[in-house]
Amino acid sequence: MILRFLGNVLAVLVGIGLFAGFVIFIIFALANSGSSPSIAQKTVLQLKLRGNITERDIDNPIPNLNNPLNPVTNGTGLMGILHTIKKAKSDQKIAGILLNLRGVSAGFASLKEIRDALIDFKKSKKFVLAYGESLSEGAYYLASVADQIYVNPAGELEFNGLSAERTFYKGALDKLEVKPEIFRVGTYKSAVEPYLVEKMSQASREQTESYLNSIYDLYLNEVAKSRNIPLKELTQISDSLLIQNLQDALKYKLITHMGYYDEVEAELKKRLKLKAKDRIKMVSYGKYRQVKTKWSEKQKKSNNNIAVIVADGEIRSGKGSDGIVGSDKIVAALRTARKRKSVKAIVLRINSPGGSALASDVMWREIHLTRKVKPVIASMSDVAASGGYYIAMACDTIVAQPNTITGSIGIFSVYFDVSKLMKDKIGITTDYVNTGEFSALGNPNKPFTDKERNIIQRGVERGYEKFTSKAAKDRGMNIDKLKEIASGRVWSGSEGKANGLVDILGSFDDAVQIAAKKANLKPGSYKLQYFPIEKPFFDKVRENLGVSAKARQQAMKQELGEWYTYFKILKKIRETPRVQARLPYDIVIK
Repeated sequence: MILRFLGNVLAVLVGIGLFAGFVIFIIFALANSGSSPSIAQKTVLQLKLRGNITERDIDNPIPNLNNPLNPVTNGTGLMGILHTIKKAKSDQKIAGILLNLRGVSAGFASLKEIRDALIDFKKSKKFVLAYGESLSEGAYYLASVADQIYVNPAGELEFNGLSAERTFYKGALDKLEVKPEIFRVGTYKSAVEPYLVEKMSQASREQTESYLNSIYDLYLNEVAKSRNIPLKELTQISDSLLIQNLQDALKYKLITHMGYYDEVEAELKKRLKLKAKDRIKMVSYGKYRQVKTKWSEKQKKSNNNIAVIVADGEIRSGKGSDGIVGSDKIVAALRTARKRKSVKAIVLRINSPGGSALASDVMWREIHLTRKVKPVIASMSDVAASGGYYIAMACDTIVAQPNTITGSIGIFSVYFDVSKLMKDKIGITTDYVNTGEFSALGNPNKPFTDKERNIIQRGVERGYEKFTSKAAKDRGMNIDKLKEIASGRVWSGSEGKANGLVDILGSFDDAVQIAAKKANLKPGSYKLQYFPIEKPFFDKVRENLGVSAKARQQAMKQELGEWYTYFKILKKIRETPRVQARLPYDIVIK
C-alpha cells in the first residue's frame, strides 16, 4: 500500500517536472523568437527553395520544438519570399542572393512571381547565383535569371517541355461496383471524366494543349531572354531533347558550370573579395525574415493599410483550414476589412481550382458588398478557375499572370450509387419508408430513376445560367459572347486576357499598386495587412503538439495496404460537394 502511494507521488512529481520544463522551454523560445537578429556587411541571402511553395508561410511557433507526428515546414510562403527579396534589394548589408534549389514544387505563375522579383533585385547591381544538385523544368525557370548557374556534376537538367497529367478512377469504381451519376453543362466541363472514361476526351485534350502551349511559350521566351539564346534555337533544343546530360547543358549555354557546392562557395568568396580561409557570411531566408531594416520598418509605420485576403485551396463551406478556402473565414475577413477604417483597399489573392458552387456564391456576394465601400482587386496566382474565377469576377479589377490557369466557367454535380458495393461486396442492404416520391433523392444507397436524373440535371442547368449571367454582368460582356468562352473551358492568363476574362497581365505587386491608386494612396504611404489573421501563438503550439492529418493518413495507409486506394475514392465520394464549380481536374504540370 505504501509502495503504491509512493509510486503515485513519484508519478505526479515527474509529471509536474516535465510540465514545468516544457513551460520554461516555451518561455525561452518565445523570448528568443521575439529578438531581431543582426547581420554583417557583405552577407549573402541564401534562399533554399525546396518542396511546396504555398501562398503564405506555414510557421512552426517554436522552431526547435518539432513534433514528429505533426512536422511543420518553414519558409515556403510565396508572399514571404517576395517580401524578403524586396527587403534584400534595399539592404546595403546584403551583397547578393544564392538560390539553392531542390525539388521545388509550385505552379508556374508562382515561379514567375519569384523570378520577376529576382530580376528586379538584380537592378540593385547585386549578384544572383544558382545551385542545384538537379534542376527540374520549374527549378530551372528560376535558376535561368542567375548570373551563374551551377549544377552538381552527378546531377541533371530537365529541359524537354511540359506535360500535363491527370488520373482516371473509372477502373477502380468498376471494381468497387460504384456507379457515378453525372450532371453537367458545357462541352469542356470535363471534371467528371475521371469517373466515366479512362482517357481524355477530345474537348479536354484540345483545351489542355491550348493552355499548356501558352504557358510553355512564355517559359521559352523568358528563358531565352535571360540566357541570351535565340528563341528559335531554344525551342529546337527543347523539342529535339538536345539536353541529355550536363555537358549538353554547358554546350548550349543553359548553365554556366558543372560544379559542387564548395565550388559555388569559392565563387562567392571571389565575388565578396574574401580570402580562401575566410568564412562566408550567409543568412537563411527564415532568419532574414526576422531582421529589421530601414525599409521593413518604414513599411510598418503607415496608418493606411491595404488588406490582402488570401484564398488558397479548394473552396468549401465552413471555416476551412490549410489548403481549404472556407467561405465563412473569407467572408469574415472581407467584413473585417470593409469595416476597418485603416483599410483603404483590398487585394483578394486567389489560388484555387474552385469547389463548392454554394460557397463560391456566398463569397461572391460579400465581395460585391465590399466593393461598394472600398476597391477590391483580384490577384490570380497559379490557378483561379471555376469557383476561383467566380469570386475573382466579383472584383473591380482582375490581375493575372500570363501563365495563370483560369476560366472554367461552368458547374457540375456528381452523385454515386453505392448500392451494389454495399450489397455485393460488404453484404449490407437498406430499405426505405418515404413520405413522397422524391424523399430519398440523392441517397447513395439506391439507384437513380429517370425522373430524379431529370430533376438534378435541370438544377445544374439553372446553376450554369446563374454563373454565366453573373459573369457576363460582372465582366460587362454580352451573355452569348460570354457563353462562347465558357462551357467549362480552361484558359491560360494570356488567353483569358484576350477573351476578356482578365483585365491586366501582371504580378501581385501590380495588383497592390492598382488597389493603392484606386484608393488614392501614394507609393510608400501604406502597408499590407494579411487576412485571415494568423492564429495566436498558443493555438499554434497546441496544434503543433497534436497528431497531423498527414500522420493519420500514413497510419491508415499502412493499416489498409492495397485497399487504401479504394478507401481514398470512397472518402472523396463522401466529402465531395454535390454541386461544384471546379476545374476539370487536378492539373499536374511537369
